[in-house]
Amino acid sequence: MKNLVVLTGAGVSAESGVNTFRDAGGLWEGHDVMEVASPQGFARNPELVLDFYNKRRAQLKEVEPNEAHYCIAGLERNFNVYIITQNVDDLHERAGSSRVLHLHGELLKARSSKTDDHVIEHRDDISMGDKAADGSQLRPHIVWFGEEVPMMDRAVEIVQQADILMIVGTSLQVYPAAGLRNFIASHVHTYLIDPAPAVSSNDRLTVISKKATQGVREVADLITQF
Repeated sequence: MKNLVVLTGAGVSAESGVNTFRDAGGLWEGHDVMEVASPQGFARNPELVLDFYNKRRAQLKEVEPNEAHYCIAGLERNFNVYIITQNVDDLHERAGSSRVLHLHGELLKARSSKTDDHVIEHRDDISMGDKAADGSQLRPHIVWFGEEVPMMDRAVEIVQQADILMIVGTSLQVYPAAGLRNFIASHVHTYLIDPAPAVSSNDRLTVISKKATQGVREVADLITQF
């Protein structure tokens, strides 16, 4: 079977009711993103940061995968599907996808505040005093601003093996999706699903100006005809 690599971002989960990362004013749920998504913010006010992600974790438990998630999972019947997502939710996994790489971490995991080792499953609140195996304070397993993206090398390896690339819920103007596309082979065709695309279709790119739930189904119909 051909290798289908799917890059996903906030737009694929937005139709499930998951709030996007930040609004036009640079705020995330009323907070400056650097207050709640940086090592410096965690050092200044760890209680605020833990509470912020505890609320995001609680919200995640109230939403369900949407048709885009299920359609991508269903493509495993015809392709070797590898998902590389910028999302920290577990909606791809809940929809049935078996190979999901999270570039920016996972909301339902926690790790040491000293190292990116000692990662554990953690579905409940993280409180001050909750310790990692190395004795440090537990923190969300999220890649914050200023931190390295530890799974990027693996993502590049996956993209290099793609026969087809689908990008949904994230713009070709936004990294890492934009950068990863540079690693596909010259024969690989890319499908971009974006309700307000900043690029146009060409010989190697098909742009579908629709929301994720509509666009993914359209791409699925196109590629299963190959």
